[in-house]
Amino acid sequence: MSADAAAANGGSRKAGGKSGGAAKAKSGGLPRTAGGHSPWSVALVVALATFMEVLDTTIANVALRYISGGLAVGPDEAAWVVTSYLVANAIALTASSFLAKRYGRKAFFIASVALFTVASLACGFAWDLNSLLLFRVIQGLGGGGMAPLAQSILADSFPPAKRGQAFALYGLAIVVAPVVGPTLGGWLSDNVSWHWCFLINGPVGVIALALMWWLLEDSESAVKERKALRKKGVRFDLVGFLLVATFLGSLEVCLDEGQRKDWFGSPLIQVFAVLAVISFVAMIPWLLTAKNPAVDLRLLGKRQFGSCFLVMLATGAILIATTQFIPQITQDYYGYTATISGLVLAPGGLVTVAMMLVIGQVSGYFQPKWLIATGAAIVALAMYDLTRIYGDSTFWFFAWSRIYIGIGLPMIFISITAASYEGIDKSQTDQASALINVARNVGGSMGVSLAQNILAYRSQFHQSRLSESVTTTSPAYQETMRQVTQYFTVHGTPGVDAQGQATAWIGQQLATQTAFFAYIDVFWALCLVSASAVPLAMILKRVERGGEAPAGH
Repeated sequence: MSADAAAANGGSRKAGGKSGGAAKAKSGGLPRTAGGHSPWSVALVVALATFMEVLDTTIANVALRYISGGLAVGPDEAAWVVTSYLVANAIALTASSFLAKRYGRKAFFIASVALFTVASLACGFAWDLNSLLLFRVIQGLGGGGMAPLAQSILADSFPPAKRGQAFALYGLAIVVAPVVGPTLGGWLSDNVSWHWCFLINGPVGVIALALMWWLLEDSESAVKERKALRKKGVRFDLVGFLLVATFLGSLEVCLDEGQRKDWFGSPLIQVFAVLAVISFVAMIPWLLTAKNPAVDLRLLGKRQFGSCFLVMLATGAILIATTQFIPQITQDYYGYTATISGLVLAPGGLVTVAMMLVIGQVSGYFQPKWLIATGAAIVALAMYDLTRIYGDSTFWFFAWSRIYIGIGLPMIFISITAASYEGIDKSQTDQASALINVARNVGGSMGVSLAQNILAYRSQFHQSRLSESVTTTSPAYQETMRQVTQYFTVHGTPGVDAQGQATAWIGQQLATQTAFFAYIDVFWALCLVSASAVPLAMILKRVERGGEAPAGH
């Protein structure tokens, strides 16, 4: 668990020792929370808020085609809807733990959910891409504030003996939400409107806010910690936070817009590249010397944690990129609806849920490095499998590739927790947990950007190469033209029109083949990204067992 949770444990035990049965009115053998409510009611409302936040990392992926058409923008521009949320979420993660301690967990958690809910409604009513991206960033900031607090609240509410069950419910919300997201987003887009991918958070958020206001209370230990921070005058590292935010935001603009803007030939890219470099150079000495840094960069200098951080970057890239690009190719070139494209991902999601339970049981028998390496190898093979796409690939071809990913990813996600906290001081667990989550989100946004750039660049490359062989003087072209023209003529099209349709058909086939080759290159790149995690896993240290490892968010 996090340092928050650890502090809460100690505080809860002290509080129990002082006030005895009055502070621990029993309900089914469980102590009641500070507000006098059943801890399971608290667990349910925390899981509901977590489910809503995690759902939004995937619900819009299969709706990008509808968003692109509705807002009259290209598919690559619509991808900003995914990446902007992930980057904003990652930025908020670096600040949320301190702000919750300083201003109270209940207040900050409610504020985060309220911001997320209002921004979700605003996304649903967005009138153009710029407004949607602005509201999506605000939504990501609110969502990033929820994750670090959920486990601390659960730790406050349950005794150590029952805490595992509470975290199991929390974990279930995390793994089920990405399963539901694509299918729900696809169904809403096909049958109602893409706007409802965001509007659906409105009623859920209002219910969650009402329940939080009624059920949540800060524990005695959290109140004492807040008073201690105020008394000591500990301040939030605003400078470090702004430097990190500027670096991540500027880097994402360069990665997302570079291909469309001709990279450094564009003044916009030049400006954001300079901002990224300046903020990166400035934030390193600042974060290394600050008394209470927004991000503890010294953790990344440790071989164990640094390797886990890079593995999580690669894992986030695979998870988010495939969640976007598999539905994208099935909708654009196989004629699938958004609902069916979402269903393509569903079997893999169900396997992920099952594997989370299995790996959770067997992880105690294997060193994390072996599970991480095995999981990364399986995911790499899944990406290799996707390089075999062709025009007649079936629903189950894509579904099985996602199932393979669903087998490999839980090995990484569960094992990375034990591995990353090895050798970390208890005072650094909050920072470590936040950084691992930052790696997942930043890796996801970078993975989408990398895939989009490869797709655009290699499409141009393959278009050029294939066009060289499609010339009017080529015997193969002339024979194909004759056969296709004859086909359209037989089916009732007049001679001149049949020839025009034949030319258009050949052009369409050329574009389709170009796209398939470009997607194959994307999946090859993702295969290499996943494979790079294998040697990183192998250099991890042996983890001593028997202690209580902190849990990642």
